[in-house]
Amino acid sequence: MSSNRLTGSSDGASRPAAPATLLLRGVEKRFGDVVAVGSISLTVRQGETVALLGPSGAGKSTMLRLMAGEIEPTSGVIELSGRELANLAPGRELASLVGMIHQQFDLVPNLSALQNVLAGRLGEWGFFRSLVSLAAPLEREVAMAALRRLGVEDRAGLRAGRLSGGEQQRVAIARVLVQGPALILADEPVASLDPARAEEVLDLLVGLAERDGRTLVASMHSVVMARQRFGRLIGLRNGELSFDLPAQEVTDGMLESLYALEGLRAET
Repeated sequence: MSSNRLTGSSDGASRPAAPATLLLRGVEKRFGDVVAVGSISLTVRQGETVALLGPSGAGKSTMLRLMAGEIEPTSGVIELSGRELANLAPGRELASLVGMIHQQFDLVPNLSALQNVLAGRLGEWGFFRSLVSLAAPLEREVAMAALRRLGVEDRAGLRAGRLSGGEQQRVAIARVLVQGPALILADEPVASLDPARAEEVLDLLVGLAERDGRTLVASMHSVVMARQRFGRLIGLRNGELSFDLPAQEVTDGMLESLYALEGLRAET
């Protein structure tokens, strides 16, 4: 892997990471009568790299949305850096702590890749400066550095709607790197990438956490990549914790039980 990683504002990340310890205490999330996540308690410490594993419908995406503050738990408490997530103000305060990479990318199709990446700065800029940047992109060099590291620098001027799925995913990851949060959450961050690019992007995300003290939690489809690149694996099945262990302690038998079809609830 290239040694020219994202290390500061000159090459794509906007700030040093603030301490970010994530604490879940008895967190449950219901959608009507369906328990998507059931009474989970865990701690993710600053700088940890954690992969969420489990079959479809296990509750991985719901867990990430809870950690991001996008949805509130039905019961229980989530704390980030000693503060309840529900009490953090949206905008600059929350954006400086939490960045989310969604499966759907959430790009604006009619804006360029460059402008979409710079959307990661909106939490700091405020409304007026954000409007100015639509006409004349600000901090262009930061966004270009992030796009370069993700291998899509040559797509900077193209509208996001014209990019391939893999290119859109890389732009979405670049946007979060520019945002520079202490906690990076990623929902299947390499699902649309070819194997070589997937490995490169995972190396980038994990390296950012390990080097800068950022915390990374990602749901992963590939068990092999999760075992190779993440320090800790959390298995979710039917909304419950199946295991929570250092990667090297997770056995093949544990994984077979995690993904076994028998007793698996239907996707909701």
